[in-house]
Amino acid sequence: MKREYDFSKAVRGKFYRKGAELRLPIYLDAKLQRQLERIARKKGKDIGDVVNQFVKKEVELIEKFR
Repeated sequence: MKREYDFSKAVRGKFYRKGAELRLPIYLDAKLQRQLERIARKKGKDIGDVVNQFVKKEVELIEKFR
């Protein structure tokens, strides 16, 4: 790492995109990930779809008993 960087030719907002969506990286416990991958394979779905389905149902339960 340099002691000093030259930003004199930098452009503010060069990579800014209005309305861009931020996708949060979610890291699962290794054992849980393997279980979810197995479930996804059995259902013929992507693991992301399976995780989203589980999370949606959990949120519904939390909201129901709140």
